[in-house]
Amino acid sequence: MYFKTSDEVKINYEDEGLGPVIVFLTGFGGSKEIWHRQKLALIQHNYRVVTMDFRNQGVSQHVNWGLRVSRLAADVHELCLLLKLTEIILVGNSMGGAVVYAYLSLYSSNQIKRVVVVDQSPKMINDHDWHFGFKGLNWQNFKQRLQQPLGSSTFKHIDDDTFILVKKVTESHPFDSRLDYELLINHAVQDWRDVLRRLSIPMLLVVGKQSPYFDYRFGFEVQKLNSKIRTKVVNESGHIVMAEQSEKFNQLLLEFLSE
Repeated sequence: MYFKTSDEVKINYEDEGLGPVIVFLTGFGGSKEIWHRQKLALIQHNYRVVTMDFRNQGVSQHVNWGLRVSRLAADVHELCLLLKLTEIILVGNSMGGAVVYAYLSLYSSNQIKRVVVVDQSPKMINDHDWHFGFKGLNWQNFKQRLQQPLGSSTFKHIDDDTFILVKKVTESHPFDSRLDYELLINHAVQDWRDVLRRLSIPMLLVVGKQSPYFDYRFGFEVQKLNSKIRTKVVNESGHIVMAEQSEKFNQLLLEFLSE
């Protein structure tokens, strides 16, 4: 299904199942199919699952405007309003986690019940007061570094069934990293720590111990920001924890949701 945003972009989404609502948000360049194993498990556990492709990703419309994290959060908000969602559980991986942070910053948390962020530091750039950003990224090199390939995001192969679905979308709707460079820069310069300090709802932060992008210990630093935040480290996993270690991730997610 598609809906049109307030700035005239067609966004593809899926809405399946009945019960408490979970909205899954994908990382930079990804498609909603990466959440395949989570969708199956959560529908089986009587949840309503909403997935979406951000603008310029998956099968959503490709445009050259609105390429900033705050606009992606607005797109999520507009979809939630369209579907009349309440008591939402937001789950985001990588840049999708940054969209969760942006959503919490921009909109009242009254409609959000809980949030889950997967392997996304609240600050991408390393500097004198934060050493847990994207590996090797600093204020001197970030513009040049982010023009280069980011390298493999995984430590182990993702689930075969998920891989097949993701590959199909990637081949039929290729991602244009050059078009979205502006978005990546906007993502990189954010600092969401103030948002997390003011967080009033429970948050689960899941990090991959072998993430090629972040030192897993960032999770414990984030946990110090607010007593509402709990960090779980998943071994034998890189950046895409939910598809590299789907059974373990689903277990952690369901335990968090049942509290």
